[in-house]
Amino acid sequence: MRKRRETEGVSLSFLDIMSCGLGAAVLILILLKLQPDQSAVDVDALKKELEVRHEKAEELQVTLEQDQLELEALNSRLASLAGKKDALTEAINNSTSRMEEKVAEIKSVTESIVKKPPLQKADPVQSDQGGEEEYLLGLKVEGKRIAFLIDTSASMTDEKLVDIIGRKVASDAEKKQGPKWRRTIRTVKWLANRIPKKSQAKFVGFNEKVFAIGPSSWFSGSDAAAIESVFQRMENVVPEGATNLEAVLESVNGFSDAPTDYYLVTDGLPTAGTSNFVSLNPFSNCNSLFGKSATISGDCRLKLFQYTIRKHGIHKGRPVNVVLLPLEGDPKAAPAFWSWTFSTNGLMISPAESWP
Repeated sequence: MRKRRETEGVSLSFLDIMSCGLGAAVLILILLKLQPDQSAVDVDALKKELEVRHEKAEELQVTLEQDQLELEALNSRLASLAGKKDALTEAINNSTSRMEEKVAEIKSVTESIVKKPPLQKADPVQSDQGGEEEYLLGLKVEGKRIAFLIDTSASMTDEKLVDIIGRKVASDAEKKQGPKWRRTIRTVKWLANRIPKKSQAKFVGFNEKVFAIGPSSWFSGSDAAAIESVFQRMENVVPEGATNLEAVLESVNGFSDAPTDYYLVTDGLPTAGTSNFVSLNPFSNCNSLFGKSATISGDCRLKLFQYTIRKHGIHKGRPVNVVLLPLEGDPKAAPAFWSWTFSTNGLMISPAESWP
C-alpha cells in the first residue's frame, strides 16, 4: 500500500513576530514625533500688548481729531479767501471799466484838442502871424507902467556877421526885410498884444539915438489904436547904427512917471555909450569909444555893459526882462544879460527860432 505524503505547513517563528511588533512601535514613535508640541499660552504678555495697542489707538484718535480741526480751519480760511478773491476780482473789473472810461474820455479830449487850434488871447490888434500862444518859456507881460526897449541897430537885421555887413550897405528896404528884423517886429506885436488892459505902456526904440515907437506918452493896454500905431511905426523903422543901451536907459529913467517894469528886445552887448570914457581908466584900451576905431572888442563891449548897468540899470523893485535874439560872435552876451535880469528879479530868455 502506497505510503501517504505528509503535508508541509507554513509557520512563523516567535522572532519574526517580535520584529514586526518592534517595527510597528518604531513607526508609531516616528509619527508621534512629527506632531508639534503643545505649549502653554502667555496671557499676561497678550494683555500688555493689547494695552499698548489701545494706547496707540487712542493717540491716533487724538491726532485724527486735531487733523480734522485743522482741516476745518483750512476749509474756513479757503472759503474766506475765495470770498476775498471774488471781491478783488469784482473790484479789478470795476477799476478796469473806470480806467477804460477815463482813457476813452482822455482820448476824446486829446483828439478834440488836436483838432482845435491853440488857445489864443483876444489880442487888441489882430495879426495873421502864427505862434501867438499864451506863454513863452514863462515870459509874461505885467506891470503898472511897462517900458518896452527895442534895439533898432544894424545888427538886428541878421544873425551872421557877414550878412549884417552886407545889409549895412544895402538899401533901406532891404534892411527892413532882414530876417531878424522881421522877427523883431513879430516879437513887438506879441508883446504889445499881451499888455494887461489896466497897465500903461510905452515903446522906445534905440540905436545911436532914442526915439518913440508909437505914442510918445503912456497909453493903456486896452487902447487898440495906440497899439496899431506901434505896429505901423515898427514897419517904418530902418535898423541901422550902433547899440547905445546907456542912452535909452538914461532917457527912460528920466520919465516923469518912471517905469515899474522893463522889457528889452536886443541881440547882444552895447557898442556905444554916452559917458566921457576917456576919463575912465577901465576903457583906456577901448579906442572905438573915443572915435579912434571903427570896431569894438568883446571885452570892451562887456565893460561898457557892466558900466551902463551899474550907472543906470539896477532899480530896486523894477524887474528887467530881456528877449535876447541870436547874434554870431557875442558869447558873453547871454550870461551878462542873465545876471542883470536875475539881480532885478526879472527873466532873460533866448527863444527858439520858430518863435514868434
